[in-house]
Amino acid sequence: MKMIVIFAFALASLCLCGVSLPRAAAQSANADARPANQSPIYCNRKALSAEQTARKEELGHLLRTSNRRARELDYGYEFELPSDPKMVQAAAEWASLEKLCCPFFDIDLRFECENGPFFLRLTGREGVKQFIHSDFGPWFQHAL
Repeated sequence: MKMIVIFAFALASLCLCGVSLPRAAAQSANADARPANQSPIYCNRKALSAEQTARKEELGHLLRTSNRRARELDYGYEFELPSDPKMVQAAAEWASLEKLCCPFFDIDLRFECENGPFFLRLTGREGVKQFIHSDFGPWFQHAL
């Protein structure tokens, strides 16, 4: 009983301190938590209105042509963008539209400390990385 209490306390302490599992461990730990009927890995363009599609394309063009560097990750890619407020706002708006047509993406906006770079990170389950590489081809070509 004493061991159970110690283990529970240690686990709660880790959670409260913000310690996270490595990506692979976190994915396997959350595998049972994912819905049984995951969305297929393809862009459902019917999920967006004509206005949303036009806006997403406009924002995508801005992000793609502003991309400084594409970095390969274990489960996807990360794109380095200028960290000015206009770009951050554009990336957030683009991400909100992208989630409608591609709900299988994990999308992160990451800022490095001390006014460092700003990153748009796209990751996900098995197969998502390959989708990004094929569907986001121009993003890789425009890396400055």
